[in-house]
Order: sequence, then structure tokens, then C-alpha cells
Amino acid sequence: MKRWYVGDMMTTDVVTVPPEMPYKLVADLLVRRGVSAVPVVDDTGLVLGVVSEADLLAKLEYADRTPRHPLSARRMRYRSRKAVGDTAAELMTAPAVTVSATETVTRAARLMDAAGIKRLPVVDDGGRLVGIVARRDLLRLYTRPDAETRAALVDGVLRSLWLGQSTVDIEVVDGVVTLTGHVDRRSTAAVVVGFALGTPGVVDVVDRLTFDEDDSARIGSLHPFQVKPQDVDIS
Repeated sequence: MKRWYVGDMMTTDVVTVPPEMPYKLVADLLVRRGVSAVPVVDDTGLVLGVVSEADLLAKLEYADRTPRHPLSARRMRYRSRKAVGDTAAELMTAPAVTVSATETVTRAARLMDAAGIKRLPVVDDGGRLVGIVARRDLLRLYTRPDAETRAALVDGVLRSLWLGQSTVDIEVVDGVVTLTGHVDRRSTAAVVVGFALGTPGVVDVVDRLTFDEDDSARIGSLHPFQVKPQDVDIS
């Protein structure tokens, strides 16, 4: 089954700014190109940070505020540094949260969610920019045509498990997969469902598979090559 990586989804035509670019030019660029953030890179392509709309809005948001609590004062001191910034280097958030092109799209999505950001600069081993991946790029996986998703399931799931289409029937409607058929064991059915859920373009899976043998009890038993800590005699 094909795994999807950041390199499969990223955009290589990236809008960037140099660290010395003035505030107004950065703001104009964001508006003109319709993006919410841009990487700040040096002459070698090294990513120094990211300037976002939130960084630019600090001038408007905090310029006339007076802190009333020590915690808010601390936050305002950080934001006030942004408010007086005049160049991309002074405005940017650094270090930037970046990702490698060889990272999975799942990992990229988790990084975005954890950092609360909408896009990630994609860098090589030296930290130089090679692309950018945004939330909408990852969401493209869920806008695949149903026929394409079904073909991916047949090729990536059934063939990898040595199951024929006469054994398991796959129907895809609006990204929802319905699996119908009969397999040898319950564990086989569970693997088919799990693989289907992990296929890009699949929104949900309806499991209508039947099986000859319920081997779920044996699945949880100790594997002959596994050793539990309590089974080891260290006396």
C-alpha cells in the first residue's frame, strides 16, 4: 500500500522573504499573493523563521495596550517586541517549525496541529528550503475521485494481502468505503479494514465482511518469540 509523504504533496514554488525586507513590503506581499505566512530565508536558502499575519498584526493589536496582570505583561513584552519590529527578521517567529520531504503526511498534520499553524516549510538535511506544505495540500488527499480511491484500495490492500476482488468487494461513495465479502479469519477482516482506513481518500469504512473462524482470542496470546518481563528469571 502506497504511503504518502510530504514530498508528494508539497508546493515547490514558494513565496519567501529575505530577513531585511521591511514590514510594509512583507504585508503587501501577503495580501498580493493571498498567503497567511511566508518563510524568511537567507541567501543560501536556509530557513531562519516564518512571518505570519499574526506577527504583522502585533503592531495594531498591542501598540496601545497597558498590561494589568504580570502574566499578561510578560506576554505583552514578547508581543511588543513584534510591535516595534520593522523588518522580517524582527517580526518573524523563530525557530521555524519545519518538516522533511521524506516525512509522512500524517506526521506533518500532527506537527501543524501541535504548533497551531497552517503551513510548514519543507527543508533538506541542511535546513534549506525545498518547498512548503499547507493544510489544504493535505486535505487534497480527501478530495480524490471515488474511482481513484477504489483503485488504490484494490491495488494497495487486496493485492498486498493476496485477496481477490471476488473475495472482497469494495464500493466507494463520497469517500466512504463499504467492504463486503467473506474471508478465512476475523483477524484477516480486521487487517483489511485497518488498511482501508489508512488509505488516502478514505473518509470512513463500513465493515460488512464475514469470516469462517473467530481467532480474536488467539491474537492476544503470547507470541512464541515474545517474552514478558514477568517471565524472565533474573534471580
